[in-house]
Amino acid sequence: MMYKENWEETKVKFKNYWKHQNTGRPLMCVIARKPEIEHLSDNRPVEGGYSDVICQGKYYGLPEELKWKDMEDKYQNAERIVARYRHFCENHIFLGESFPNLNVDFGPGSLAAYLGSDIGFKEDTVWFKSCLDGWEDVPPFKFDPENGWYKKHIELVKECRRLAGDDFYVDMPDLMENVDVLASLRGAQDMLYDMIDDPEIIEERVKEITALYYDYFDSFYNVIKDNEGGNAYTVFQIWGPGRTVKLQCDFSAMMSPANFRDFVQDSLRQQAEKADCVLYHLDGPDAIKHMDALMEIDGIDALQWTSGDAGPDGTLEDWYGIYDKARAAGKSLWVKVYSGDFEDWIRNVDRLVERYGSHSLFLFFPEMSLEQANTLLDHAEKHWSDVEGTFPGKRG
Repeated sequence: MMYKENWEETKVKFKNYWKHQNTGRPLMCVIARKPEIEHLSDNRPVEGGYSDVICQGKYYGLPEELKWKDMEDKYQNAERIVARYRHFCENHIFLGESFPNLNVDFGPGSLAAYLGSDIGFKEDTVWFKSCLDGWEDVPPFKFDPENGWYKKHIELVKECRRLAGDDFYVDMPDLMENVDVLASLRGAQDMLYDMIDDPEIIEERVKEITALYYDYFDSFYNVIKDNEGGNAYTVFQIWGPGRTVKLQCDFSAMMSPANFRDFVQDSLRQQAEKADCVLYHLDGPDAIKHMDALMEIDGIDALQWTSGDAGPDGTLEDWYGIYDKARAAGKSLWVKVYSGDFEDWIRNVDRLVERYGSHSLFLFFPEMSLEQANTLLDHAEKHWSDVEGTFPGKRG
């Protein structure tokens, strides 16, 4: 890739990470600003404006001609989406296991739009409008290549892929799965009532979502996959040698452990079995109660824990109970680091590596200066390499 010097070595580390056999330091997503734009790193947008947003919430004073003009320009204009990301790549350095990859999402959960929901775009968020008043007379969900939102999305991805060439990856969109899709179509509150009043209907509808998921996934995968059959997955900055997916069930925060097993566990198991590399996104304190059921799914290769909006990062000692279960089940860990300042990041990861080792760990850092990046990677090579860890988790 044009913007990544050590991509072949990076792919080896990813392959070993999925097998829980990484050597050397942990995998680290470290994106550094080039020195010539360092003075722009603390810029803020004009009040109410997000037209300079490119990556990780930073503002770089984009050239006027690249700032998006409206929602269609921001989300659906392939030429300008690629041009904005290329501008980002030209002003940053992809170090560690970071690599250039373009997010072409229509928001998290676009599968709901392909099945009938409408999408609401705003400058800083996307949402899906509920469209079902009930389940009576709703035909079974099937792959619909003529759906308007699907056609727009797949054509956008194709064009972005063409324009990107071999310079950077175009990511797999965040399609979403199981009851999360149904909640977008039906509305969260109505879904809760449905699970109580009509559980058989919900079970059947989840099966339909599970059955068609890879019809949609593969249509995008066949556009974006590389010559090894690998793909990158949006937001989480991961790559895998084969079908690489993120699975989740955010709606599970409102479900009991028993209901999760009844409605969701088997769907996740089936999806995981059909993929090569699987990251599970566990979102928020109310979802922790499902860890036992999740860790029973052999096809999940790694766990990513998010503490919720504005919560502390993944290095907190309070999360060790989650990580202990994941490592005991032989899963790798994906940890986002952002709490405190730069020195705190290093101290917190020191503690994490000491406990869990370097063989099954991915660390996602905020964007930083080149000086900070060099300091961080030097520390990692010296102190985080080939660490076994004190927690006796399973190895690959």
